[in-house]
Amino acid sequence: MVMDMGRDAEQGVVELSYQPVAGDFAEALRERRRFNRAGKIQRWAVRFIAVVFAIEIAGALAGGHVDWFPVIYLPLFTGLLLLKPQLQARTVVKIAARNGTYRATVTDAGLTMTTDNSTTSVKWAAQPRYRETKDAFYTYSDDKNATCFTVLPKRGLQSPADADRLREILDRNLTRV
Repeated sequence: MVMDMGRDAEQGVVELSYQPVAGDFAEALRERRRFNRAGKIQRWAVRFIAVVFAIEIAGALAGGHVDWFPVIYLPLFTGLLLLKPQLQARTVVKIAARNGTYRATVTDAGLTMTTDNSTTSVKWAAQPRYRETKDAFYTYSDDKNATCFTVLPKRGLQSPADADRLREILDRNLTRV
């Protein structure tokens, strides 16, 4: 059996190059909310608010006394909860944009993120979970709130085949959540 070490080595490496946008971070935060503790609390809070709002409206329609505080502020609070990822993402992207172009190298050992101002290496033990959406891959830390994450947008890949190779690397080394 003959192995081309250069070709085989390249199959285990995927490179990305991209400029960060707010949508990348908003989607990462929305996806994180689907499985972390804070997201579960937020889902219960939204349901609770909806029930209280429905009770207030039903009472008003039945001719009872209307307490305007919950009628006005509960939908406002719910809207803020639902918009939280977008609001946070706008702040994060302002900081990330200062670093210029992001270049990520993903291997079986982990990933290395290089910007115009810094280089960071992350081994898979630090971020052992990932999610995939139609636009990106996101790796997350394994603490209960998944406080650390890395964005790997598919638009940064050099070819569509790289998405399959990246998925294979992540499947081999991380747990899909």
